[in-house]
Amino acid sequence: MSTQSVGSATSSNQYATGDQLTSLGSGSALQVTGLASGLDTNAIVNALMASQQQQVTNLTNQQTGLTAMNTQLTSIQAALSKVATDAQALGNPSLFANTQTINSTNPTLIGATATSNNGAVVGGYQISVTALASASQKTFSYTSPTSADTVTIDGQQVSLAAGASADDLVNAINSNSNLSVWATVTQESSNGGPATVVLSDRQTGVPAGNYIQVSDTSSALTDTGNDVPGTDAAYTINNGPPQYASSNTISGASLGGTTPPTQGQGATQTIPGVTLSLNGITGSTPVTVTVGAPAPSTQNIQTAIQQFVTDYNSAVTQIQTQLAQTPSSSDPTQGTLFGDQDLQQLLSNMREQMDATLGGLTGSVTSMLDIGVSTGAASGSSAPSQNSISGQLTLDVNALTQALTSNGSAVKSMLQSWSIHFSFMVDNEAAPGGTISTRIQGDDSQISYLADQISNLNAANTQKQQQLVNEFAQMEAALSSSQSTSSWLTSQINALP
Repeated sequence: MSTQSVGSATSSNQYATGDQLTSLGSGSALQVTGLASGLDTNAIVNALMASQQQQVTNLTNQQTGLTAMNTQLTSIQAALSKVATDAQALGNPSLFANTQTINSTNPTLIGATATSNNGAVVGGYQISVTALASASQKTFSYTSPTSADTVTIDGQQVSLAAGASADDLVNAINSNSNLSVWATVTQESSNGGPATVVLSDRQTGVPAGNYIQVSDTSSALTDTGNDVPGTDAAYTINNGPPQYASSNTISGASLGGTTPPTQGQGATQTIPGVTLSLNGITGSTPVTVTVGAPAPSTQNIQTAIQQFVTDYNSAVTQIQTQLAQTPSSSDPTQGTLFGDQDLQQLLSNMREQMDATLGGLTGSVTSMLDIGVSTGAASGSSAPSQNSISGQLTLDVNALTQALTSNGSAVKSMLQSWSIHFSFMVDNEAAPGGTISTRIQGDDSQISYLADQISNLNAANTQKQQQLVNEFAQMEAALSSSQSTSSWLTSQINALP
């Protein structure tokens, strides 16, 4: 009778079945033959070790479940933190800071924005554009120099190597911030002939005197005479006198006088506090630019509230999904937060805060319901929606606009008070050091403890398995020796006369 280690087996925390016994320590398959005893020693050792291995399996499942729970809690914590941040933003005084709306009936032709935060003159302005500002241009033919060349443009020098192409010249000009022009190649050279290069002022408007003065040492550039002087933008405001500007972007401090300025001097009539972008000719139909009175931005407030509603609903859905997921006997990661009492209480508190009437406030706006934030109402005799039953919020934009229009200061006071209460309640759960963080830290400690327990059990099981293997091997050896002795004695007896 003999024992031996053969082959490669499964991982160190599993036991084989059938005719092969897995070694926990070495990962190799151990076989204990039953030639002497006739016993299935592999099956016996597996049966003896099964209960020991079940302890490891139970601890591993517990560890896996805790890890999955922490993953879900971390995700819920992040969602709730976002909701708390949104709620705090609704109480920020800057949300109700006065702003001015500036609108253009045709922003494609005329754009209008605030020049600064100092305010703009309220009113409506009819603007007609008859010309756009353009840059001065000069066209040159370009022949590649046979030797090094220096091109001087408005007093600034550009160096060219022998054989430099038109593209080389253009790249050298456009990459030089000291130059007053841009360059482009409009026609490539063909059959060794000259290319066409156009230089244009980097500033638009009617030039003062001569413009784009060019010279070079090897006459690589030749003026074709196709000069195009720059033009000023021409426009009127409220059918006033014609105005001219060297740029298509116009901003200024006053409306100016009634005497038309001299073309080319850049005198402008503007809307105080407003920057106009002239993008096209208006023709016979002027563009209306409207500057509203300073007031809190209804759109900004609506956007902030809608962001809160969206993130609130997302967090509630995530929590309810985990609360409703039933545990699985085969998958320890499922249902780890099923019916969790802490999260159930949190949902209840959140919904209560959304419906609560705040104390210390006067007037008609004392809760989120008064500005159109609710779980929705059934229409007529219809039943409440499922979203309403599950606590999903909706925003009635018309109700919010009406509340802001009729009593914006009351809306501001209510939101600031509500923001404090709601964000404090959610932060107690989701902020660092809150309930969820404490739970996660406790679970992490338990996960670490279980890892140590699993490691210790695996080591003990490996030792126990080897002990059983050795004992059966010794038994088989003893039986084999006894059988050999018996056979010898029998042969001796049979040999007697």
